[in-house]
Amino acid sequence: MGKKVKKEAEPPPKDVFDPLLIESKTAATVVLMLSSPEEEVLAKACDALYKFASKGDENKVTLLGLGAVEHLYKLISHEDPIVRRNAIMVFGIMASNHDVKKLLRELDVTNSLISQLAPEEDVVIHEFATLCLAHMAVEYTTKVQIFEQGGLEPLIKLLGSPDPDVQKNSVECIYLLVQDFQSCAAVRELNVIPPLLELLKSEYPVIQLLALKTLEVITKDTETRITLGENKGLECLLKILETNEFSDLHVEALAVLGNCLEDVHTLQLLQQTGGLKKLLSFVGVSTVLDIQKNAAKAIAKAAYDSEIRKILNEEEVEKCLINLLEIDNDGVKVAASQAISAMCENSASKRAFGLQGIPQLVQLLNSDSEEVKEASVTALANLTAASPGNASAIAEAEGIEPLVNTLNAQRDEAVANAATVLTNLAMQELFRVTIQGCGVMSALAEPLRSTNSQVQSKAAFAVAAFGCDADARTELRNAGGLQPLVELLHSRNAEVRRNACLAVMVCASDEVTAVELCRLGALDILEEINLSIGRKNNFSEAALENLLDNNLSQRYSQRGYLSSSNIITDGFYDCGQIKPGVKFLSLEELSMQELTDRRAIIFINAKPREDVLAVEEKAQDSSYEQTLLSPALSRKSSREKTRKGKGKKEEEKMKEVTEIMFKVQDLESSHWLPPPDLILLDYINDASKAILPLTTTREQVVALAQFVANKMGGSIERDKLHDFSWELHISEIQFELKCNIVPIGKVKKGTFYHRALLFKVIADRIGIGCSLVRGEYNRAWNEVELVDDSPQGIVGLLLPPQEYIVDLMFEPGFLMKQGSAEADQYKHI
Repeated sequence: MGKKVKKEAEPPPKDVFDPLLIESKTAATVVLMLSSPEEEVLAKACDALYKFASKGDENKVTLLGLGAVEHLYKLISHEDPIVRRNAIMVFGIMASNHDVKKLLRELDVTNSLISQLAPEEDVVIHEFATLCLAHMAVEYTTKVQIFEQGGLEPLIKLLGSPDPDVQKNSVECIYLLVQDFQSCAAVRELNVIPPLLELLKSEYPVIQLLALKTLEVITKDTETRITLGENKGLECLLKILETNEFSDLHVEALAVLGNCLEDVHTLQLLQQTGGLKKLLSFVGVSTVLDIQKNAAKAIAKAAYDSEIRKILNEEEVEKCLINLLEIDNDGVKVAASQAISAMCENSASKRAFGLQGIPQLVQLLNSDSEEVKEASVTALANLTAASPGNASAIAEAEGIEPLVNTLNAQRDEAVANAATVLTNLAMQELFRVTIQGCGVMSALAEPLRSTNSQVQSKAAFAVAAFGCDADARTELRNAGGLQPLVELLHSRNAEVRRNACLAVMVCASDEVTAVELCRLGALDILEEINLSIGRKNNFSEAALENLLDNNLSQRYSQRGYLSSSNIITDGFYDCGQIKPGVKFLSLEELSMQELTDRRAIIFINAKPREDVLAVEEKAQDSSYEQTLLSPALSRKSSREKTRKGKGKKEEEKMKEVTEIMFKVQDLESSHWLPPPDLILLDYINDASKAILPLTTTREQVVALAQFVANKMGGSIERDKLHDFSWELHISEIQFELKCNIVPIGKVKKGTFYHRALLFKVIADRIGIGCSLVRGEYNRAWNEVELVDDSPQGIVGLLLPPQEYIVDLMFEPGFLMKQGSAEADQYKHI
């Protein structure tokens, strides 16, 4: 065999540069290398930059400043897979920096990154492309970009990647994307549930956690919840809860199940498999506060559906919630109270809470936490709605005083609901009296001043509930509560205005409160409301009428009419017809005016004799008053004579007592006392004795008319009416009393309106029904209803009553049928 001939190596071509190993210790130099046309240089430069960027955020900022991002952007689509891979690795690590992300958005790199998610690409490319997308998906605009560029589908496919880093980055990116409603709806169509459930089996807790967080977001959608159930997701979640080693996942797993409670179909599935019982049992035994709180929140949210409430009640959710009230954590107590509020819509649940939960809720009213106080009182408001039994349970748990105290809470909703609970309790008289004893009206004065419409409405409604009691109305007056109540009539909120009208209607049930409400402007506001179709309500007209019914002086002054049901009592005064827009003055305000030549104010005050003596005694015993009264009136003998009535006529006694009263009220300007009218008192007594024994109403009316006429100057001939000098007589009385207010008993020459008023006053006292009508030119008259006798020959025929005008001037006692010529002549001539 011959030897092999050894060939000499051929020299390289002259135009080829020998390989050169380049080393650089400056980032700027490496960034310049990114412009190289050689793939090996590019790959090594990218690798060096990756290591440099991995060392810290400052290095990333340095590379950003050197323009590395723009060079790398061109390389992520490079033909060479190694260059492409290394460039994407640098992007993935640098994208955690805020400024880098901003530039990446401007360069619109998402489309290029999404294109790198194809199945055939290297797993490292998948890892760092998804990492970069996850960093960028934090921003809303990038979320939209990824969605619009079709990034969801490849990301979902990568959930099945064998590489845990790819899984983690992909699920994190999907979690961020589904925060936007478009992506959240789209993932259901892309069948994301099965791969997410597979990730729950991962050996890496961070992947499990991200999968659960994603499920929590997307299961807020009903269709997705159904899909979860169909894929046995509920069993998977329950298994996590039952596994102690997964305790760090329990809160998130419970959050997903909490969403499932909102769906009837899914909840029924849970119930049928025993999962719901397991879930409630788990919450009951757990000591993790977040689990307890989130479970209660989930129940509260789900319980707004009636079918769900029914299912929860069947599984005795009430026991679970009552136990949560005992947990020493404000957040858990608030969530449990809110869940109880929601469950109260179910009548069976409401009964169950009434038996066990109310004492715990009452205790929470004393909490230092305003949030706990608010949640508990809201629950009590729902529990007591249309439930007398639960109201009784609150009283038995000694909840009334804490509820009254809650009216001063800092939170508006707490105040509003406290007022609601107290109103619910007030439906039972026993509790209403107890609540009033705790000063509820004083406590309601401040809520009436609130700027919150809900508080205003509930407070006004509570005032209406308690205002039926006279002592409660007095308490509200003394606490200054009437002023803000009247101001609420101006509210633009229809419910506030309606409840304010109701409260005014109820509070106007006594004369003192009605007069005060009128003084504060309630009457004018109500009249304005009733003129508006849009603002008037069911109670505005009733409130107006009630105000006037209990302030007859103003009713007669404004409307010129008092019906037979408007009974004139002591304190009434006739100051004439008031013009629109003119303020109606109280008797006290009128008493302070100087003596004028204007129309006298006719005053009614038939106080019993012992009341007058008590007032005189007061004047006697005050040494300060004695120094101011005139010597004639302050002498003891004069006072005794006035008191005993020795040697004086009734009219003289009346004069001295009246003068004393006017002196006393000057001394007591803070508590003005009206002068008594002893003559009127005698009129009433005499009329009672003479008229009541008469057998028919007709006879009584005639007799009373004649009685009134005799006291007021007798009958007057029609053609001599102008000679009847009643004006001079009234002026003399005013001058004598040095006051514009004239007790009606002092009037001995009275014209139409004096006589009609006296007739009405006495008729009301002795039980004769009559109305009082004001006419023009000092005219006034009384109308009575009388039943005429049956026609002759017809027995037992009941005729309807006829209305008559009573003549008190020309032929006292003559009855003129309403609408007749003589009646019209009496009223107008």
